[in-house]
Amino acid sequence: MSIYLDRDSKVIVQGITGRMAQFHTKEMLDYGTNVVGGVVPGKGGEKVFGVPVFNTVKEAVEATGADASLVFVPPPFAADSIMEAADGGIRYCVCITDGIPAQDMIQVKRYMMRYPKEKRMVLTGPNCAGTISPGKALLGIMPGHIYLQGNVGIVGRSGTLGYEAAQQLKDRGIGVSTSVGIGGDPINGSSFRDILERFENDPDTHVVCMIGEIGGPQEAEAAEYIQNHMKKPVIAYIAGLTAPKGRTMGHAGAIISAFGESASEKVEILTAAGVTVAENPSVIGETIARVMKKAA
Repeated sequence: MSIYLDRDSKVIVQGITGRMAQFHTKEMLDYGTNVVGGVVPGKGGEKVFGVPVFNTVKEAVEATGADASLVFVPPPFAADSIMEAADGGIRYCVCITDGIPAQDMIQVKRYMMRYPKEKRMVLTGPNCAGTISPGKALLGIMPGHIYLQGNVGIVGRSGTLGYEAAQQLKDRGIGVSTSVGIGGDPINGSSFRDILERFENDPDTHVVCMIGEIGGPQEAEAAEYIQNHMKKPVIAYIAGLTAPKGRTMGHAGAIISAFGESASEKVEILTAAGVTVAENPSVIGETIARVMKKAA
């Protein structure tokens, strides 16, 4: 098992004819992901790397049975593409696009609420690196070769810190069950809490690594869930210990604007919930290995 993605996942790429979308589609195909189609309005009938292109998500799903989608659509049109995926029967959607207006994401969140929870599409992103279940499937832009297959679940707002954790684990011979990027925007499809719940219920995930940063209440909400519901050990790293208040640091959502949003406050909250916090990015792998040894 893994979460969201496995060998049977049938993937479509929305915006597949774009330059970067083509590059990453090729990477996903080379990794072994089952990419069954692409969607670009007005370009139905074309092919990209032998993958058929459709005019709409609905057409693509009907023709291929696709259940997962990667959105590589420019910011002004990305929200519509996500909502089209939800309408078209996609079960899991990853949005890579950065710079989607917050207003558009509020509309997406409200739109998806019209579906009952069991039929509602799961969205991760926007502004994320994607999701990978090593050895099974890759849905995003992460470098597949740095991930070993194993039992550590990774969830993070930062894509590159997720890569750093995976590489450190690989160097120690430790593998990953699934790595999920939830994105660095203030309004995203899935929260830490949503992903932690999936990992807690996944038999292949034994330990979870959570990579947070300054800004927003998500890490505090995750701490509450970990304390009350999780039996699996959780290791965390929070970026931005030296960040000043009121200034956006890299991600649109990485800004300290209220109590509990600074890195030191988040570290305190997580530690109180029983989470092992890594002091800096270079010891994430070491900290996970230590916790796994203790839990064994």
